[in-house]
Amino acid sequence: QVQVVESGGGLVQPGGSLKLSCACSIPTFGGLDIGWFRQAPGKGREFVAAITWNGESTYLADSVKGRFTISRDNAKTTVWLQMNNLKPEDTALYSCAVKAYSGSFYSIESYVHWGQGTQVTVSS
Repeated sequence: QVQVVESGGGLVQPGGSLKLSCACSIPTFGGLDIGWFRQAPGKGREFVAAITWNGESTYLADSVKGRFTISRDNAKTTVWLQMNNLKPEDTALYSCAVKAYSGSFYSIESYVHWGQGTQVTVSS
């Protein structure tokens, strides 16, 4: 059974930092690409970041470039999203997902296993 569990969300002031974790119980984790998406209240889900199976390539939405980084440790079957200089517009439910072997990294339809998400709220 595939399980994807996010953690690390919370309330933070503008300019602050958070590090989200995505723990995956998948035997083939080391061969899978992983992505992070977010959904703000009243808005659709949007791409945030993704990382290839070996960690050699990463992809970031323009809105988070220079502030967020994505990384992984295949031995720990975990992916992290380090978020710095957070802004109120980063407030959203952040979800981690396992990408299928085909499809764009930026497309929601390319991802097949999703976690429940962790809430990030940026407010003073």
